[in-house]
Amino acid sequence: MTLNNKGPTRQDPVFVSVVYPTETSQKQAILLADSIRTFGGALAQAPLWWYVPGYAAGEGQPSPELAPAMQARLQALAVELIPFQIDASVARFFFAADLEAAARAEERAAGQVAQLAWLTTNTLVLQEPRDFLLGKEASVGYRPVHHTNVGSPFHEPLDPFWTAVYACCAVPEERVFPMETHVDQATIRPYVNAGHLVVRPECGLLRAWHDTFFRVYRTPEFEYFYRQDQRYVIFMHQAILSGVLLSAVGRQAMQELPAAYNYPLHLYAEDATGGRPATLDELITCRYEAWDDLEELPLAAGERYRAWLGERLG
Repeated sequence: MTLNNKGPTRQDPVFVSVVYPTETSQKQAILLADSIRTFGGALAQAPLWWYVPGYAAGEGQPSPELAPAMQARLQALAVELIPFQIDASVARFFFAADLEAAARAEERAAGQVAQLAWLTTNTLVLQEPRDFLLGKEASVGYRPVHHTNVGSPFHEPLDPFWTAVYACCAVPEERVFPMETHVDQATIRPYVNAGHLVVRPECGLLRAWHDTFFRVYRTPEFEYFYRQDQRYVIFMHQAILSGVLLSAVGRQAMQELPAAYNYPLHLYAEDATGGRPATLDELITCRYEAWDDLEELPLAAGERYRAWLGERLG
């Protein structure tokens, strides 16, 4: 494979993800990189920065590392593996290491690249993601969450959890607008999927997300919600992201990506919307939860996708 060897420029997008030293994460990271290189169109040769967290696994024990064979496969796809350190006790909190990686990537990219595409490794790029090249007025491209989950219904009073989120993020009331979830089509206050974002690095949104989260996530106020419902632990990072975006840029600078982006294959059976895709070929990017979602696709797929997946998963 021949790739552009020039360093990133202001015009080049950079794809960023985090790969953990588990077999599943490493396999996902390879598949994501491969999908970009295969189906990314004009963006297929974009730089790929996969961040690799390092942390003490226990006293006197070294941090686990990526398997050499997995590293070789990633490097063959021209993935730049970037190690970073994070305290093990911090990394145990859901998605904390992701936020650390996102902030580091944005800091590195600021002043060098126009757009940074932040994708979790359980993502596939199926067509050229042209909408990752943001409009002139946009600071961030996003998709709404799939389900309401811990979200705040727009026509109901703000609950105590979101009241606390808005307070710590300093969200002006006039910036709150109705947003429709991807699968259950509920109208909620802005609640953005944290695994599929495009940002302009100079705006500092990922760093603001990181700084706000780590300032408040262990405060007694939020610990109270964690004790009430485990979902608050899992989705705290996503709620804080939504608050930060409203506070920092507001609706005018938030560009909602089309529904063909970040489509959840694992929720296909629950999708009763009028926009449910008939084939995989209609999607630009998608998400999955398990290999079964790819090995037994819930929707039809063209030959190029079936052949590609058959070779990679076989």
